[in-house]
Amino acid sequence: MASNVLGFLNEKNILVTGSTGFLGKIFIEKILRSQPGIGRIFVLLRADNAESAKIRFKTEVLKLGLFRTLREQHGDSFESFVFEKVVPVVGDIATDHNLGIDTESSREDLWRNLDAIVNIAASTVFDDRYDISLNVNTKGAENIVEFAKRCRKLQILLHVSTAYVVGRKSGRIKESRLNLGNTKMDNKEPHDESSPPLSLDIEAELGLLEKTQLTLQASSTTHTGSTRSVKEAKVKRLKELGLERARMFGWPNTYSFTKAMGEILIQKLRGNVPVVILRPTIIESTLAEPFPGWMEGTRTMDSVIIGYGKGKISYFLADPELILDVIPADMVTNAMIVAMAAHAYQNDLFIYHVASSVANPLRNSVAADEAYKYFSKHPCVGTDGNIIHVKQLCFLKSMNSFRRYMHRHYKAPLEVFGVVNKVLCCNFIERYKRMLRRYNKVICLAELYEPYVFFNGRFDITNTEGLWENMSEEDKKAFNFDAKCIDWVRYFSDVHIPRLVRYVLK
Repeated sequence: MASNVLGFLNEKNILVTGSTGFLGKIFIEKILRSQPGIGRIFVLLRADNAESAKIRFKTEVLKLGLFRTLREQHGDSFESFVFEKVVPVVGDIATDHNLGIDTESSREDLWRNLDAIVNIAASTVFDDRYDISLNVNTKGAENIVEFAKRCRKLQILLHVSTAYVVGRKSGRIKESRLNLGNTKMDNKEPHDESSPPLSLDIEAELGLLEKTQLTLQASSTTHTGSTRSVKEAKVKRLKELGLERARMFGWPNTYSFTKAMGEILIQKLRGNVPVVILRPTIIESTLAEPFPGWMEGTRTMDSVIIGYGKGKISYFLADPELILDVIPADMVTNAMIVAMAAHAYQNDLFIYHVASSVANPLRNSVAADEAYKYFSKHPCVGTDGNIIHVKQLCFLKSMNSFRRYMHRHYKAPLEVFGVVNKVLCCNFIERYKRMLRRYNKVICLAELYEPYVFFNGRFDITNTEGLWENMSEEDKKAFNFDAKCIDWVRYFSDVHIPRLVRYVLK
């Protein structure tokens, strides 16, 4: 079978949002490396002007080690090669249906010339402010689809979502569309039978946010505290509001809730625009491209691995027998490109899970065992110069066991310290407050991650497997996203943990 993917983007013009994010950077690198014949890649960036947008792209994207393969290929002409293809565009997906692109000529150029739009922009903080999450993840999705409808020769709109838009479901989860009417049923914990069932209304959520912001603005004018305290109170309330609304409708956090509403708006508003919605699970470091183990910052499970290697964490909040659905980032970008090529000009909406829990399940115990083996063989060194010896992680299999552990080892001693502090005329009050904040932060983080570490669902990949089977052998080599090929033991021991130590622990 001849290649259908390698030449798909040849001479095509695409708009990419979220190019400065983790996945966006990998996508840009892959396109430039595998599709040198691409026309123009317009990257939407928040900036004051075109020059500052270009500087931002160079600083936040091109200077990364991720681009070393391309840099080696092109040598001194690397930047000139990139900017022959990449065109920074000043805008913001959260602004309006014009994506914040103020210049009419720039908008018209895009509407006339775009062949594809790739929407990767997202607020991925689980407990972000409700206004930020709604504007980027929900209104941003509306804005991108409305912009796409004005593009005269658009072949495909690809929207990157998350597999966890399904909320608190269990069992085998199909690659199906979200239904606004289903948001009040099996997503939720059972509610009082005497109360009316809840029904999600996106416009009502936007209205509630606006009302809350007006209330906060009014209260800030009469507040007698400092400007900083007023700002902190506002941020706290908007974060609380997002989690309250998400959990009320059955989602674990603000991120997945607002991404779900974004998907619903795309389904509702797309008109005749061909759309692919890609739902990856937990995205981690690259498996192979452009080289194994590239990452940026700490991903979902990395903070636990780092804390364990440093000797600061001896427990893991998880059931060792449950599945941790991880997928390497390069597999996600490969699936994105293949899905775009497969569905160009097809007037429909297609959904794909990019996941490993069905094809190649990874148990929590395997990840923990590999971390123990690695740090036993390659121990970290403390600030005092002493080697840090690790023990096998202790699994806390429920939130109740976690709370008991935290109370026994941290909260109870902290309460004793609080009493001693009072006896000593509050000489250690600042230290006590600092320790209490740290304790509360750990509890808060555990509550945020609890729905993921105890997630009892597996994401069906029937559509994704069909996409894979229809590829030529040439394309499979160039755009691998087959989770069956991942050797999890090798991935953690030889790729992920060593790179995590190199890039983060250093």
